[in-house]
Amino acid sequence: MRTLISKSTIAATTALACVFALGSATSAFAGVTGCSAPGGKQEGGAVVGAVLGGLIGNKIGGRNATGETVAGVALGAAAGSAIGCEAQKGRQANYDGDRNGSYARNGYRLSSDVRSARYNRIGQPFVAERTVNLRSAPTTNSARVGRLGSGERFQAMAEVRGTDWILVGQNGTGVGYVRRDFVSPIGDRYAGQR
Repeated sequence: MRTLISKSTIAATTALACVFALGSATSAFAGVTGCSAPGGKQEGGAVVGAVLGGLIGNKIGGRNATGETVAGVALGAAAGSAIGCEAQKGRQANYDGDRNGSYARNGYRLSSDVRSARYNRIGQPFVAERTVNLRSAPTTNSARVGRLGSGERFQAMAEVRGTDWILVGQNGTGVGYVRRDFVSPIGDRYAGQR
């Protein structure tokens, strides 16, 4: 004998799932949205888990399956939440724990869209002599990842060994490369103006 699930059962299960998954029904479900890693996979996993759990609970419970449906929603939301949180943590680990998508290489933290190179440390403030593009790699044909305006000051983190390229830093993270002939150390630019 084949049992069909009615549209009203699906609608009720989905509504229950959303309430439980979003944690607004009771403080017992507050952990559904409390993952320590950033992102929305935990909430999405909780909703999917709650819907599937509710449908399975309803199917197991038969004709009067209210209790089984509610239990399925709760268990499904908890399981989906846990799986989603682990997925968020995995994504965070791929970026070496930085929310902005950066990684550490050769002693420097770099933005995820900036390629690593071999460096000689500078660690000095520079200024852009004119408006110039920041590049993802120390070549003119690499992707543009930003721009420095004329007169804009920045932290020169390092120079790329064997080239005339400088790694531009922002809050301790390398955000792009600029050619040395478009920038100068701040002391050099203003030394003749005293």
